[in-house]
Amino acid sequence: METVAASCATQLGRGLYWQDMRVGTTFRTYTRTITETDLVIFATLTGMTDSGFLDATLVGPMGGRPVPGALTLSMIEGFLVQSLIRGTGIAMLSYSLEAIAPAHVGDTIHAIIEFTGVRPTSTGNRAIVDSTITIFNQRAEPVQHYTSKRMIAGHPDARL
Repeated sequence: METVAASCATQLGRGLYWQDMRVGTTFRTYTRTITETDLVIFATLTGMTDSGFLDATLVGPMGGRPVPGALTLSMIEGFLVQSLIRGTGIAMLSYSLEAIAPAHVGDTIHAIIEFTGVRPTSTGNRAIVDSTITIFNQRAEPVQHYTSKRMIAGHPDARL
């Protein structure tokens, strides 16, 4: 049974509503080291079991132990879901990805996110939010850059 105090308490961990998102605002994610376990689980789950990813003795044109670009993107998207859009993100409408350099097992990645557009929809107290996201490794070298278009919920108390 929920107490009165609990029902009046502010929810921790909720992402931003579209009304809180301003063009030009930037955020930095936490960092995360890509592990061997991350690579093996991701490759197995997705079927990306190419020897270029899973044979530790190979050193190809991307160097040793590269990880799929989709793994790098997914780790950053996980950060964004857990923080920026948790409970407010409605849909990822589109994204466009540019791979700049490979990420490898042992790299520690983070991203910088910038809001580039916020357009309220005509109905439903929601908006289309555009952003650019650049992913960096531990040497501050960019490894990926992408743009995203998401539908984000509005504050429940907002007037429509």
